[in-house]
Amino acid sequence: MTVSTASPRISRVGIVAKSHLVAAAPHLSEIASWLLAKSIEPVFETATAALAASSRLSVSPKVFDKHSLVSAVDLVVVLGGDGTLLSMADCIGAADVDVPILGVNFGRLGFLTEVTLPELYPALEAALAGRARVEERLMLRSTTIRRGSALPDNVTLNDVVVTKAAQSRMIELEVSVGDEFVTRVKADGLIVATPTGSTAYNLAAGGPIVQPGMNALVLTPIAPHMLTNRPIVIPSLSPVRVLPVMGERDKVYVTFDGQDGYELEAGDEVRICCAPRRLKLLHSSSRSYFEVLREKLKWNER
Repeated sequence: MTVSTASPRISRVGIVAKSHLVAAAPHLSEIASWLLAKSIEPVFETATAALAASSRLSVSPKVFDKHSLVSAVDLVVVLGGDGTLLSMADCIGAADVDVPILGVNFGRLGFLTEVTLPELYPALEAALAGRARVEERLMLRSTTIRRGSALPDNVTLNDVVVTKAAQSRMIELEVSVGDEFVTRVKADGLIVATPTGSTAYNLAAGGPIVQPGMNALVLTPIAPHMLTNRPIVIPSLSPVRVLPVMGERDKVYVTFDGQDGYELEAGDEVRICCAPRRLKLLHSSSRSYFEVLREKLKWNER
């Protein structure tokens, strides 16, 4: 992760709200008016535009679906939670564009959407002026090889998970790092997480927290049969290969940031490496990563 400041050349800002987040509706019109007053064009995601209409939006902004929006703007503002931001981050990764995200949380502080509503306009001011603190977060690119051909890539910010079906038995996975075989693990699945994703599913599965600045990946078995199968931290440049060893009754799935996924077939191999482009994440200047950890994980509370 590198830290820099945002480019001041912002002329179009994409606005995306969590689906059906009624509490965000009145703020959408305010944000659009605020941007227009500064000669910045607001651009709404399709469902967000419908939500804004309920608050009598005073302008008629351009509207795009979320996959097209990321290629049409210079900055994306997300109002909601970490899941909404993840969805947009994955769209940015898939489009291979260099668009920063500003995440504004409605409710409790998020690991990714850690700008609070009162901090929204100061954060936007800093972004437009090129003073915002920007962290470049490592992303993953995953490819499934099936019968010698590659399925479409998926780019993710948090993790790639190979897992069993809800009611099936444990699965076996052959795991390699680079050209070296590492282990054959029997478990409910395996998480391959970025440092950003280390505080998501990886954390719930007993994996370590990895500071976002680390150039590392985490391989965490999910409920392994052998307690000696422990999480492993590896260099981020090391590609990972996961080959499910499947019997006739096994059902194995691969999921991407919990947003998308599909069932694997016998013989499929999932290959995971760092994506060539990193995500630019705008942060509040008033809060450090460890402050976010303390608040989210309730450290130092009795």
